[in-house]
Order: sequence, then C-alpha cells, then structure tokens
Amino acid sequence: MAATGKHRRQGFVQQHGLSIGVAAIVLAWLTLYLRWDEHTHLGAFFGNATADWLGTLIIVIATKHLYEIGSAESRRPHPASRAPLVRFLIDHSLTIVLVVTLVMWSVGYARMDPNGKAGQVVGNIVSEWTQVLGLVVMTKYLRETGSKESR
Repeated sequence: MAATGKHRRQGFVQQHGLSIGVAAIVLAWLTLYLRWDEHTHLGAFFGNATADWLGTLIIVIATKHLYEIGSAESRRPHPASRAPLVRFLIDHSLTIVLVVTLVMWSVGYARMDPNGKAGQVVGNIVSEWTQVLGLVVMTKYLRETGSKESR
C-alpha cells in the first residue's frame, strides 16, 4: 500500500533541500574565489560571498539540529526530563556550538596572514560567526514588533 498525504516518506533531497541548495551556493562562491585573483573587485566579492553564504549555511543547519532556550529561531524544546547538566547543554547547544566554532575560526585566523587569500575569507567568516552568535543571543532577550519570530 502506497503512503499518501502527510504520511508519505520524503526523500533525502526533500528533507534537506535548503541545506543542499545553500551548500551548493557556498561551493560555487568558493570555487570562484579560489580561481580568481583576490586583489580584484570580483575576487574580493567572491571571498565575501563565500563567508556570507557559509554563515547562512550554519544558520540553516544549526537551527535545524540545535536548540537555544528563549530563541524563536531555534527548533522546538526537548522534553524536560533530563539531568540538569544535560538539560543545560541541550538548552544552550546552539550558543555553545557557535562559541566553540567561533573560537576555532578565530584561532585559525590569528595564525594566518590577514592579507593572504585564506586570511581574507577566514576573517570574514569570523565576522559572520560573530554576527550569527550575536543574533542568536539577541533574539533571546529582544523583540521586534511585527516580526513572526518575536511572538
């Protein structure tokens, strides 16, 4: 018997289409950046676009799998029947992952030539990660009238 309506099993592409699409865009920008001279306007643009779209990818993936208590952008809360430390780690998993990866990107950036090809992109990624982390934290405490996420 074939599954119908809402109970039909979705394929991998249907379940992860947004992640796949954004990842493809990141790869396209990265490919263009690697083939272009970073000292040209287009080359610099491709580097910025790579970092920006990587930030978009982390938002799509992280908010799908992680949780931040009080943030409207993160996924639904988990059951409350867990040990206090586990609940804390789950309740703040989005922020924890963003902080840990931001530290990793920052350490990598600190060891690079900021004017080198990789340094330019990684510097933009550090900036993007800081922005994403800031938005996650701000959405926990601040509201915007008329925003679906602020309800």
